[in-house]
Formats: sequence, C-alpha cells, structure tokens
Amino acid sequence: MFRTLVKTDALAVEDRTVPVRYFEVRTLRGARRYSAEILLGPGDRIILDDDSVTNLEARTTCLVPATLYSRMLARTTAAA
Repeated sequence: MFRTLVKTDALAVEDRTVPVRYFEVRTLRGARRYSAEILLGPGDRIILDDDSVTNLEARTTCLVPATLYSRMLARTTAAA
C-alpha cells in the first residue's frame, strides 16, 4: 500500500510548533483511509488514523497538547 501526502500542517502549543502530515491510503477493498503523522521530536512520532481528514484534524488538535503536557509532567516528576 502506498501513502499519498494530502496535507501538511503545524500545530502551535505554547512555545512549540509541532509539524503534522496527513496521508491517504487505499485499502485492499478500495476504501479510503487517512492517517496523521505527528512529529513530536527526533524519533518521537504519533500516528493516528480515521475515515476523514476532518476527524483527524479534530483528534490531533486535542491529542497533541495533552501529549506534550503529560510528557512535561512525567519529566518533572521523574526528576524530583
């Protein structure tokens, strides 16, 4: 299966900008599926998939800030 880049975006969370790439994939049955690749850092990615880019954008908008904040919290409690 080949992924086709549909859209690129950047999500700003406080002082960080997180790049997001949206892809389209055709399933074996011919249906369209979409995935979002969220690049949090070198070697640190989150991949989401859904039936539409609109749903992925909504999920990404909620997930990215929550992920960044939870990782910051985990770092501060691990350092303490």
